[in-house]
Amino acid sequence: MTLAGPVKLDAVIFGGGAAGLWLLDDLRRFGYRALLLECAALGAGQTIASQGIIHGGLKYSLGGLLTESAEAVAKMPELWRRCLEGRDQPDLSDTRIRADACHIWRTRSLRSWLGFSGAKVSLRVRPQKIEKTVWPAALRGASSVMRIEEPVIDPASFLHGLFQANRSRVLRIDEQTGLEFTFKKTKKNGGVDTVLMRSPANGTRMVLRPRHVILAAGQGNEDLRRRLNLPGGTMQRRGVQMVVARGKLPAVFGHCVDGARTRVTITTIDNFHGETVWQIGGKVSEDGVNMGPTELIRHAIKELHHTLPAVDLSAVEWTTYKIDKAEAATPGKRRPDHEHAAIDGNIVTAWPTKLVLAPVLARRIVDMIGKPAGHNVSHGSGVWLRESSGETWTSAADDHDPDYPDQVLAEWPRPRVAAPPWELATKWYTNP
Repeated sequence: MTLAGPVKLDAVIFGGGAAGLWLLDDLRRFGYRALLLECAALGAGQTIASQGIIHGGLKYSLGGLLTESAEAVAKMPELWRRCLEGRDQPDLSDTRIRADACHIWRTRSLRSWLGFSGAKVSLRVRPQKIEKTVWPAALRGASSVMRIEEPVIDPASFLHGLFQANRSRVLRIDEQTGLEFTFKKTKKNGGVDTVLMRSPANGTRMVLRPRHVILAAGQGNEDLRRRLNLPGGTMQRRGVQMVVARGKLPAVFGHCVDGARTRVTITTIDNFHGETVWQIGGKVSEDGVNMGPTELIRHAIKELHHTLPAVDLSAVEWTTYKIDKAEAATPGKRRPDHEHAAIDGNIVTAWPTKLVLAPVLARRIVDMIGKPAGHNVSHGSGVWLRESSGETWTSAADDHDPDYPDQVLAEWPRPRVAAPPWELATKWYTNP
């Protein structure tokens, strides 16, 4: 079956991670006709593998300076909290909160103390020293402990909530065999005219005619840009290898500071088959990018003995997983300071850089692509203020728009939310 006429859209988004789903939610609330297409599972890759910390700039200010990265994320915990509490949009009140805040602690070394002092710069979210009587049990062997109001979310429930809120406009595709593009004759590069999709379930064909194509697919952006005849060299990968521990472990959320770095960053998942799971990142995960699993696990155990001496690790099982962080290319392959969005014709290529910056990236893209078609309709559900110009327009609900083939959309397969890495692990080590 092929639809007789193309479906006119303001935007089609490729990629169902944090960036794409947040953007879809914003676009729909602001009156844009938009669809999101995902070829794998929602959040597969970076979002589901993240530790879920809503950073407030601490880890980027350990040298005692308020860096661009620190400034970029300074407002984020406050913004996210409003959404997590249902006081702002998107409504993330169904997202499971693993911890309301993180701890930062230091060892007894001079280097650790110097880094800890650097973390006290004037941030919007500042660490607060806490009395030893209320230190978490796992941190009893530390020299000093502080609390910082950086919440930790469960990425899977975050993805599920945004998906359910926008389910009618999130579709699964086969990127290799179920997707074709045609291009505008007036544009050499970056001018997409139509997107032809074929359902992976029953072969139904649907033609989309989007005003804008938005690439928010992380590593997948590279291949999509190639298929869209856009130049390469715009993306870089920075790899890390995370360590996972499971067993009878205490809850830990936070960072051990050593000099101008986070020596380890640990977040906790409760009740995974009756056990507790730690995700272990920070400098350990950077050190381990080129190590084998057992070598990295031995290195991580050594670091944990130094940074958490009060914790018994004798009956713990271990595994690792790798993440390639896809980002906009920078000189020297350094970590980008900000979210990134670039436009080529009617194609926007976007990377949030960090999970916490997904809402900033979404608003930047909304501002870049201009008003939605039919923005002045009278049945709008709200008013949006365009930040750059002070311009306002009424947003329109699209759920009953006659341009959408509702029956075909209802029957189109949906992607699932990706499973977290520890659920997919096939090899656990007890005596590495």
